[in-house]
Amino acid sequence: MQNPTCAQLFTLLTAGAFISLIISCSEKPEESEPTPVPEPEQKISEWQPVPNWMSLPEGMEHMGASHGDVAVSEAGEIYVSLTGGLRAGVQVYSNEGKYLRNVENAPNDFHGFVIHKDTDGVEYIYGPRLSGGEIVKLTLEGKTVMTIPGDSIPKEHWEVHPKTKKAGLRLTACDIAPNGDIFVTDGYSSDLIHHFSSKGEYITTFGGKDAPYNFQTLHKIAVDTRFDPPRIVGVSRTDGRVVHMSLEGELLGNVATDLLKPAALVTYGDLLAVGEILGRVTLLDKEGNIVAQLGANDHEDEVGTNKTEPTKWRAGVVNAPHGVAFNSNGDLFVTEYSLFGRILRYNAAK
Repeated sequence: MQNPTCAQLFTLLTAGAFISLIISCSEKPEESEPTPVPEPEQKISEWQPVPNWMSLPEGMEHMGASHGDVAVSEAGEIYVSLTGGLRAGVQVYSNEGKYLRNVENAPNDFHGFVIHKDTDGVEYIYGPRLSGGEIVKLTLEGKTVMTIPGDSIPKEHWEVHPKTKKAGLRLTACDIAPNGDIFVTDGYSSDLIHHFSSKGEYITTFGGKDAPYNFQTLHKIAVDTRFDPPRIVGVSRTDGRVVHMSLEGELLGNVATDLLKPAALVTYGDLLAVGEILGRVTLLDKEGNIVAQLGANDHEDEVGTNKTEPTKWRAGVVNAPHGVAFNSNGDLFVTEYSLFGRILRYNAAK
């Protein structure tokens, strides 16, 4: 065969390329290695009790009467409110459980309080006074920054006390929205929530004992930033419910029911911890499913009372949870309704 011309060579090459293309398309392509899916962020599913983790100062046998709350600062210090004893008010403990100091000027009737970082980057204590009927804002050192008098709440929302026969307020808890607005519950009286601006200006009131809320002792509340927009989550203690509301006051539904008189709550990540005054702590996920239950007490004579003596306390077993708080590591602190004062600690196991 004679050498092909340029035109013949081009035709042969083109035909060969076409045949190669057909063969290539008909062959099954090689399977590539699948792209690894990143593991989900490790979540806390277990907490271990830490017995005897606190050390009281010399001369103080017990913390003091507790009908209050607990909160943890960014520095990891634990703040607890006491209504009686040698150091009534707000005591501060290190992460290791050593007594550090009392917060100056803090009242001894903080039934519920929170530590909140404002937009100025500074942490403050916010709390309503149960007997004083006012809301106060303090620095962590105890300087009074703002006081919202009870008279800021319209008298039409006050309720007559069955013993004194006088109209008044029995404010039990508060929390702060991301924009600085303040929400306060009148949990021992009207079961209403009062809404204030960050400057302490009264805005509105919602909730209460009537439909659709039907609250029965709206004991404590928290701003639930797990959702967008944020919500209010509260414990209706007597009927065993945890409920969600919008910041505008719309009832969104039940988070949980049939709990053992839920008395306190706090969020951490996607978790909601609920302290039940009849002797248990329940942790729920964002959908309201039970993640864990801690400290369950099966001794009926020990739960729901402030009279259980220290000789009956058992490590990791709660008696009457009244306040709950997490530190940044996910460790859980539970303070109790107690004549003696007690904080239980459960360390997160990740």
